[in-house]
Amino acid sequence: MRRAMLIAGMCGIAALTACNTNNSATEKGLYNRTGNTINVNDDRSELYNRGDYRDLRNVSADFGYVRHQRSGILGDGGSNNHYAAIDREQLADIIGKYCTDVPNVDDVSTLVTDEEVLIVYKTDSKNRYKTADQVKKMAMSVVPRWYHVYVTDNERLRKNVENFATLDSNSRNIDSMINGLVKQMLKSPQGREMNNGENANGETRGGINDNFDRDNIRENTKTGK
Repeated sequence: MRRAMLIAGMCGIAALTACNTNNSATEKGLYNRTGNTINVNDDRSELYNRGDYRDLRNVSADFGYVRHQRSGILGDGGSNNHYAAIDREQLADIIGKYCTDVPNVDDVSTLVTDEEVLIVYKTDSKNRYKTADQVKKMAMSVVPRWYHVYVTDNERLRKNVENFATLDSNSRNIDSMINGLVKQMLKSPQGREMNNGENANGETRGGINDNFDRDNIRENTKTGK
């Protein structure tokens, strides 16, 4: 009897200790909302941490530093694996939310491919050129620099963009279909040129965007071809 009481008492102490530990860990931010153990700064492999701004002020104040080295093994392509780590749907989500912060923009559809960002937005802005520039730069601030960004306030193209949601880079005739949609989007204001070497969509002057030349698309749009 005494032995049974002793064992029960030890179990109770262990349970209380575990509860206190969990409460303490939670208070220190050691557990996220899903219950998975993480460090204080939240090391989930997400592009940006989520949550209330007041809860993230300490996290966002931290600098970020990472060092990478190219593999010294001849033929080792491991350093290229990071290109496949981009979550395009998450990028589209972030871009869309950022763009709704642009004045006079309240409805944004965003498509992220392997090299383009296509954005259709609703606006009542009186300065379409300025709004287009702001929307475009929101997207440019999020995606890798090789991306080209195309925007339009022509809401009739929203369905066209949505139709690509179930496709991918290997879909049949995907390049020509994206090509046709970009041609229509370029009829809308695209904002200022990015710099002296890039046009408004981030294309290098005279350069080729992999499978097709966007400069030719733009020129054909102007000439009505």
